[in-house]
Amino acid sequence: MFHFRYSVVVLFLLLGNGLTANAQKLKFLIPDEAILQYAGSIGYLSAGAGYDVFGNKRGNLSFHYGYVPESKGGELHITTVKLSYKPWEIKLKDWGKWHPFNPGVFVSYTFHKDLSLFFPSGIYPGDYYYWSEAIRPHISASTELEVKPPKALKNNGIRAIGFYIEGNTNDFYLINYLQNIPALHIYDIFQLGIGVKVKF
Repeated sequence: MFHFRYSVVVLFLLLGNGLTANAQKLKFLIPDEAILQYAGSIGYLSAGAGYDVFGNKRGNLSFHYGYVPESKGGELHITTVKLSYKPWEIKLKDWGKWHPFNPGVFVSYTFHKDLSLFFPSGIYPGDYYYWSEAIRPHISASTELEVKPPKALKNNGIRAIGFYIEGNTNDFYLINYLQNIPALHIYDIFQLGIGVKVKF
């Protein structure tokens, strides 16, 4: 009986150590920020999670889910992956910092019954439509104001709150602009989004 109890205790200790080690290995899955964005080509409203990359906290990789309601042009569900970089940082005394120009790229995929990954074969010549209906690669640029949170939020693990504005265009808009420069203005092909980031 003593040997059985001893074996159970040893088993629980080993399992506990194993679970702790696995939790440490999976720590990288915990996001560094939560993001809420209005408009900006990734949904009427979107939510996401972001991760600091490149080791210097200047790079950011984020994943988003966006929704467009029926009343705003047809119901759409959009997933997006963004990568951006903050080359400059301007300190604002002791209450925050400003990242004035943050270039980035992102790819969105729109889920809709009328949009597919590729145009149907056999209906159009192979090179007639050279873009995907559902996938849109974008280039973007943003500016972000990061402020220190109130003490109550800081005590709950919130490191900073960021407010940003992001402009973007996609492959389809850009090619149309280059083919129709006399008829289009450069601002016609850009979309604007605003958002907030809660950083942990």
